[in-house]
Amino acid sequence: MNHMELNGNNKVLILLFIGVFMGSLDIGIVGPALPAVQSYFSVNERLLSWVFTIYILFFMIGTPLMAKLSDIYGRKSIYILDITLFALGSLITITSISFEMLLIGRAVQGIGAGGIFPVANAFIGDIFPPEKRGGALGIISSVWGISSVLGPILGGLLLKFGWQSLFVINLPISAMVLIGSFYLLPKTFVNRNIRFDWYGLTVLSILVISLAYGLNQIDANNFVNSLLSISVLPFIILSLLLLPVLWKIENWMEDPLIQIDLFQSREVKLINSMMVGTGLIQASTVFIPAFVVIGLSFGSSSASLMLLPIVVTMAVGAPIIGKLLDKFGSKKIMITGSFVMSAGLLMLGLFPESLYLIIISGFLVGVGMSTAIGSPPRYIMLVESPPEERASGQALINIITSVGQLMGGALIGALIGSYAGKITGFQLTYIIMFFIAIIMTILAFGLKSKEKQLKFVQ
Repeated sequence: MNHMELNGNNKVLILLFIGVFMGSLDIGIVGPALPAVQSYFSVNERLLSWVFTIYILFFMIGTPLMAKLSDIYGRKSIYILDITLFALGSLITITSISFEMLLIGRAVQGIGAGGIFPVANAFIGDIFPPEKRGGALGIISSVWGISSVLGPILGGLLLKFGWQSLFVINLPISAMVLIGSFYLLPKTFVNRNIRFDWYGLTVLSILVISLAYGLNQIDANNFVNSLLSISVLPFIILSLLLLPVLWKIENWMEDPLIQIDLFQSREVKLINSMMVGTGLIQASTVFIPAFVVIGLSFGSSSASLMLLPIVVTMAVGAPIIGKLLDKFGSKKIMITGSFVMSAGLLMLGLFPESLYLIIISGFLVGVGMSTAIGSPPRYIMLVESPPEERASGQALINIITSVGQLMGGALIGALIGSYAGKITGFQLTYIIMFFIAIIMTILAFGLKSKEKQLKFVQ
């Protein structure tokens, strides 16, 4: 690769960096604003949770939709569409005159954001040679992980200007990314012969919406009875029944929305099983400020700063891990990262009233999240995906992680609610997350070595 090509690729990488940062920031940025939104629209806590949930839901839907459209119409045009939708959703959210309008805005945001990350990763697979992909993926993945945790911190700082200010910042950033996309992004392969899988999209949408609604209606203080109630059980059953239907449709379709055939690879099964755990643990980090408020009697603003050890570690660690990935391979990196993360989670569960140990645990969790959210799983999917299906492969990881996030939010909320918000509920949460990280470590031992992996690089 000559100097001019390298310089051009770096400009593209910066552009993708900004787009991914913007899309992932809005996952957690609403956290500190929820009380203000609740007061502004006069809604209860159960309805309020949909401000977060609906973004994740439509993010899940938008991920395979936009990834497949990018395989059909080219990366550049779909990336521009994703940024445009995200900006439009932000504008709707800012100007909302009702809670329903706010949810529509968040849904449109989610669809756009859902396509930004897999298409950005696919661009890296298209324009960077194999020996440079790990580092590039490390940079992009670090943004994804950092901004999702940084969101609550930034949200707390902007909240004094009104909850709308959290979304106003998206508009100038979107405009800058759109202009850059027109001039910097290379034209990519277009395959109009691919038929879009509307059946798969429809079933997937109904499945995740039913699952999310059912989980949202569970009463943690009366778990068994609420689980068997008419507002929960039918929706959970429907989502479970639709899972084999979705699998059959995706196996039947010539050009499926979700590349089910990728699961023929043992490597794909292992890494996606680990990504469920990643989503669960990522959801648990959102609760750290509330955990600190109870354990250390911090104020809300000060408590949100306790996420800084995770953010700083991910900012420094993810690009380094991307470089180490090229040297040592994904297996060793995933084993080490998952084990270090388990130590941090166990420390959180056992020592909830020690400021210094909580800070140390944040650094350890940050190291683990740098690997679990970062470049190793993305690289594995690039290796296991045919070139024309790279975006779909990246989309699969995002879908699986989002499922983990949804499950994590519901399970953690139930645990905390069961103990009436006392510290015991938080401790139990992080001890359970410790065991999940241990399971991830064990699964990582089954991944391919660097030598075996390089034989399959395309």
